Amino acid sequence: MLFGKKKEKVHFNPGNRDDGVDENFVEETVNKIDEDDVEVVLKNEENIDKKFSGNNSLSKYMELGRIMVSMLKDVKNGRYKNIPWFTIATVVMALLYVLNPMDIVPDFIPGVGYIDDVAVLTMGVGWIESDLHRYLDWRLENDLGI
Repeated sequence: MLFGKKKEKVHFNPGNRDDGVDENFVEETVNKIDEDDVEVVLKNEENIDKKFSGNNSLSKYMELGRIMVSMLKDVKNGRYKNIPWFTIATVVMALLYVLNPMDIVPDFIPGVGYIDDVAVLTMGVGWIESDLHRYLDWRLENDLGI
């Protein structure tokens, strides 16, 4: 059991979004995420941070990555419990993609290497935006800051 939570099977429902995403692919991928994947993300927090830190135009995404990792840590430590499995799995899936240097557009290609990373992170954040806002509100209410 992940962080004391039962992993429920996810049925992807992005609402009325028409972003061209194959819903079956998302469901299959998210349902494959397990506790080991979460640990990989948490152990690579510094690498995720470094990925976007060299470019000022990507600083927004660096901050999103920090918030997502912080949320995973708070869930793991039992401090934050108001989170569905889909959100945990989406965060992990997006951050694992960011960590992968040989993705659709390899990161070493100057100027365009991070386009796919930013796209995947943005899409993931779009799916879980309300959960991220709830988490940030919880952080503020508990005076934990980010």
